Amino acid sequence: MPELAFSVEGAAFDRFAASPYIDLALRIDCANPETEISNLQLDCQVRIDVARRRYSDAEQARLVELFGEPDRWSRSLQHLLWAHSRAQVPRFRGSTVATLPVACNFDFNVGATKYFHGLEGGEVPLLLLLSGTVFDDTGGALRMTQLPWTAETRCRMPIAVWREMMAHFYPDSAWLRVPHALFDRLGAYKRAHHLATWELALARLLDTELA
Repeated sequence: MPELAFSVEGAAFDRFAASPYIDLALRIDCANPETEISNLQLDCQVRIDVARRRYSDAEQARLVELFGEPDRWSRSLQHLLWAHSRAQVPRFRGSTVATLPVACNFDFNVGATKYFHGLEGGEVPLLLLLSGTVFDDTGGALRMTQLPWTAETRCRMPIAVWREMMAHFYPDSAWLRVPHALFDRLGAYKRAHHLATWELALARLLDTELA
């Protein structure tokens, strides 16, 4: 089967997309430059390799909900699943660069969102686990093989890419998902106190709690 190697050349987001995605530029190199790959159906599990970076005191405080107190991090720092992605790579010979779209959201019930929001700066260490089907024309006949289970690559994505994307799609805002019963209680509080916005209702509750 063709021997393929993978690496990530960069990360960016599309400002005109209907929903937030980060596009990873995935470089694919074939060990034999004469082999023509007619098609590659690629699946990818994108994980955050959280143990591969250092964290400031402020970041540690924000990430307690995910990993516990910092004195336990030697045992509690485990990979976080970010997303599953899929790409169809068209015909190429030697090497090519494919776009691997990674869906993002601002749901703070999701571990990856909590993690990204908790970082002040620097880079996010990513592990890409790859699988899929390779179609090649070796010997004049179409051949189909599977990527080996060892197919993977690592990269480091600037957290600034995620922050700029979220600021673009959700300017000066964040999203919280709550059960209907709690939403109804908050709505009743808002009406009872004649508050014009949900922000005022939450601010009044927090001010009362912290007073």
